[in-house]
Amino acid sequence: MNKTILNTGPQDYINKNIDGDIMSVLLGKPNFDGISQKELAKQIEAKRKCKDKLSTWFLTDKIYYPDKLNIEQTSSETTAAYKAQIVDGKSLIDLTGGFGVDSYFFSKKIETVLHCEINPELSAISSHNFKVLGQENIECFPEDGISFLKKSTRNFDWVYVDPSRRSEKKGKVFLLEDCLPNLPENLPLLFDKTQNILVKTSPLLDIKMGIETLDFVKEVHVVAVQNEVKELLFILEKGYTGSIQIKSIDLRPEQNNGFNFLWEEEPHIQVHYGEPASYLYEPNAAILKSGGFKSVAKAYNLKKLHPHSHLYASDELMDFPGRRFKIQLVLPYSKKSLKSMGVSKANITTRNFPLSVAEIRKKHKIKDGGSRYLFFTRSINDALLVLDCKKVVD
Repeated sequence: MNKTILNTGPQDYINKNIDGDIMSVLLGKPNFDGISQKELAKQIEAKRKCKDKLSTWFLTDKIYYPDKLNIEQTSSETTAAYKAQIVDGKSLIDLTGGFGVDSYFFSKKIETVLHCEINPELSAISSHNFKVLGQENIECFPEDGISFLKKSTRNFDWVYVDPSRRSEKKGKVFLLEDCLPNLPENLPLLFDKTQNILVKTSPLLDIKMGIETLDFVKEVHVVAVQNEVKELLFILEKGYTGSIQIKSIDLRPEQNNGFNFLWEEEPHIQVHYGEPASYLYEPNAAILKSGGFKSVAKAYNLKKLHPHSHLYASDELMDFPGRRFKIQLVLPYSKKSLKSMGVSKANITTRNFPLSVAEIRKKHKIKDGGSRYLFFTRSINDALLVLDCKKVVD
């Protein structure tokens, strides 16, 4: 960590070139003693990545930035703020602190937060930034979180862990036993120090696999930001044996869309199936990831078009955590029917259909965009259908 970068001159240079050409910075003559152009370029690149993702850091003077990879791997402010709503109590330890975004938001809710980061430089950077941001209740430890717990005599209200999904042997991984730290292997140690564990995993992790791999799962949160799933969060409570609640949330600037259901009930729910009606419903990405396909049909009193399509219908317009459409036309899928529709431009979605979106566009010469929405799917009798729809604007 080259603290000379924090001087007024270099900081002004970084801000002046924040939207400029990085190659021009790299090839330029050295501007400041003790600071290479490469160091300045790295600060600019990393800060640039924070503009939308970490606006608090971006808008605060004297922030020191790590390698841009650390920024790419960290939680966004949106998801970090959501996680902070989950925890409570007086103490929390973040075993895999990184750039410290999660720790920062936890510290607004928790009296004392411990930030463990095995990379000493990244730990020093985070420590500096916490002070700049005015969060004095975070203690930073430049060491492995598991090693810290093993020698610590302290207990915590919460343990938070975001296992690294990069392996030297396997590259990018998402199975919990392949991540660092190996969470299933270290759970007994963690539960020796706390009653409550919050685990962040890859959105690619199979929820059923996570539940089977971890002990005492109480809740699973599927967190999406503007319809893109970003994180899976597992809440573990020592000794818990009750029902597991699945909470799907789509975080949006204007209004969050949430849907909850019980994991054990989902397979046993009786669903009504039927043909397309007046209105069509497509669940948001968080619900699709959660697997609550029957639960959402029951909760909103909707008919499901097919067991494997995850599209729903009703005669009357209903509130729904996802996209809603007015069905204008239903046709059997064929080249002739597509031609009769006279469609040259449309938004296309496929659900349980043999062709991909790209294949459909190529085959039927349909461009992307416009106000028309075509759903290619199946009926309850497995007949291939095209649903010509208009989006219901909320």
